[in-house]
Amino acid sequence: MKRQRLLPTISDHPYLVLPESVGWYWDEPDHSVYRPEHSLNNFNIHYVVSGRGYVEYEQKIFELKEGDAVLYFPLQEQRYYSSADDPWSVRWVHFYGKALHEYMLERGFSRSPLWTLRQRKPFEQAMERLLAETEANGLLNLPVLSTLTYAVLAEFTAHAVPLTVTKNTDAVNRILQLLQSMQREACEPFDLSRWAAEAGVSSHYFCKLFKKTTQMSPMTFITLCRMQRAKQWLLEEKELTVREIAGKAGYPNVSYFNKRFLEQEGMTPTEYRQLYGRE
Repeated sequence: MKRQRLLPTISDHPYLVLPESVGWYWDEPDHSVYRPEHSLNNFNIHYVVSGRGYVEYEQKIFELKEGDAVLYFPLQEQRYYSSADDPWSVRWVHFYGKALHEYMLERGFSRSPLWTLRQRKPFEQAMERLLAETEANGLLNLPVLSTLTYAVLAEFTAHAVPLTVTKNTDAVNRILQLLQSMQREACEPFDLSRWAAEAGVSSHYFCKLFKKTTQMSPMTFITLCRMQRAKQWLLEEKELTVREIAGKAGYPNVSYFNKRFLEQEGMTPTEYRQLYGRE
């Protein structure tokens, strides 16, 4: 069974990215694709929702399972097919844009076509929104199509790691599960050993896994969460002084709070309140 929408390629457009086609196949045990080199001039993300399939790359066969994906650059040879015993359910999108090649190269996505997603649900939701829009409106709203396609791409680039880097998946998942609690408690004194214990690893390994999972250190994440709260309070709780907001945000020393806020936002808390407080 399948849901798919094919769209014309627009050669001259002002958008970062547009979809050429988007779809979802399931219960298709005979699904098999071969495209010779230089035959397809757009990017292709082929993502496994469930089941299994195979990709041939550099004269080797790789198995893809739930959460895995293959990403092809324009003009690349493509060869992939479903398992007959455990047919895959796959979501896919072909997309294009003049600046995309450099965008993907800068983020390291030319290293390999084989990836796995650390967080699957946001990507799957973005794919569904794009497919639903094409089914409902086709080309009627290009800005929305571009926005939804970029959302798919952003979720992919945020969560994809090379398929060969699959060790410590359980530990990475435990860190992902802690992020909401860490955000909620960010303004309390930060205790690295406590969060490492909750993840079931040492403090040193927690920092390493956290960096691998989020592309930032635990303290950077905490600081961002604190700044988010502080900015909200500066605009919404105008009866509070900057000193009081600093304390609420986890900075008993208002001078240090001012310094961190300036480093993060490019202005002091007082300047921020004056600049945005009248909107």
